[in-house]
Amino acid sequence: MIDIQTETEAVTFESLGLSEPVLKAIAETGYTQATPIQAKAIPIVLRSQDVVGIAQTGTGKTASFTLPMIEILAGGRARVRMPRSLVLEPTRELAAQVAENFDKYGKHVTLSKALLVGGESMADQLKILERGVDVLIATPGRLLDLFERGKILLSDIKILVIDEADRMLDMGFIPDIERIISLIPTTRQTLLFSATMAPEIRKLSDKFLQHPREISVSAAASTAITVDQKMVKTTTRNKNALLQALIKQENVKSAFIFCNRKRDVATLAKFLKDKGFSAGGLHGDMVQAKRNEMLADFKNGTVSLLVCSDVAARGLDVQDVSHVFNYDVPIHADDYVHRIGRTGRAGKSGATWMFVTDTDDKFLAAIVARIQREIPCVTVSGAGSSSTDAPSAGKSERSAPRTSSSSSSSKRPERPSSDRPSRSPEPTVVESRERRPAQTDRRPLQAMEKRDVTRPRYRDDVPDSDVVGFGTDLPGFMRK
Repeated sequence: MIDIQTETEAVTFESLGLSEPVLKAIAETGYTQATPIQAKAIPIVLRSQDVVGIAQTGTGKTASFTLPMIEILAGGRARVRMPRSLVLEPTRELAAQVAENFDKYGKHVTLSKALLVGGESMADQLKILERGVDVLIATPGRLLDLFERGKILLSDIKILVIDEADRMLDMGFIPDIERIISLIPTTRQTLLFSATMAPEIRKLSDKFLQHPREISVSAAASTAITVDQKMVKTTTRNKNALLQALIKQENVKSAFIFCNRKRDVATLAKFLKDKGFSAGGLHGDMVQAKRNEMLADFKNGTVSLLVCSDVAARGLDVQDVSHVFNYDVPIHADDYVHRIGRTGRAGKSGATWMFVTDTDDKFLAAIVARIQREIPCVTVSGAGSSSTDAPSAGKSERSAPRTSSSSSSSKRPERPSSDRPSRSPEPTVVESRERRPAQTDRRPLQAMEKRDVTRPRYRDDVPDSDVVGFGTDLPGFMRK
């Protein structure tokens, strides 16, 4: 691979070798200059070379492959059930967004497409395939399902795109991708795009790409400088009050609010609606029609606060999102990068807040190590937060013990002594049980190990010494 670091000078789309119909569509969207990933990727894709593109989220990766694909495919014609190109996406929302990009940039070109995702009518999808499609955008599960039924052939694929490759790895799609690639002709062009590049993904690219050009426009897992990142030390009980206070203080216009668990999405969305906020929920267990409806309401401004799981963390492009709240600290550091990438897109500014509890120290340390920068810890007055209790960014409490301060010392005495637990903290109790197992259990267990348990124990088989409750001192009427 050849690593290409992009320059900072502005590049116009006219200089990238695109045709007049494509340039006209781009101009109608209001874009005049290409982003760094677009400036480097588009000419290479137009030369039919394999590409590995690594760029932080929100930098225009989707247009990096949709624009040259439209240019390449415009001159051909698809056959029935034999698409000419394939774009693999990890989620339905991302697949739908890529389809919108092809509609937007290919409206002046005769180009057909099909969207194959779960949760939608298979019959309707088959009708489109029957007419022949130039671009097939699919999630791996639905694609393999149709292939197994004999409804689609992949022997005419000329361009393969694996988008959000690291997310594919996290969701366990790599075996499916390997199988799909085995069904596609080896004489193809392969494009792989991602915001992060795990070692497993690099192995995948080495195995299935032919002499790819690697384009790296930013450090792996880096975050945009236009995003103002902050965190607040709080407790699980105080998160709701903290969120309300920040929404009011920060003048939030629209925001993603990320939870780690799907059940918390619905609970928090209901809480916000009960408090008078325009809020909705989005997670992977919702039926596709409801997911589409909720996402559309958020994009058009009907819903201003979207409480969601990580199904919305990757690639979704919603204009003018002012804030991202990490209601829960993400378990995987890469997910933090993708979550906060929902704001500060296309050079615009954005703000992110993360609620950190005492149990999140190791996850916080992993995030700071991943993004290679500290996250400032602040206090939100009247919302149950405390910056003095927060560990230093990148350091756990074990490595950076808490120090006494006037604010912390003034808060602790206010707690009534009657509220303090009388027993030792739970970790100490658990540890003592593990170190000192009950001695009285050893003798009976040893005795049980010596017994023959291969046959039933009837009363006639029990010797006098084994009669339960008496031992060897039997009453006279029970002695032989």
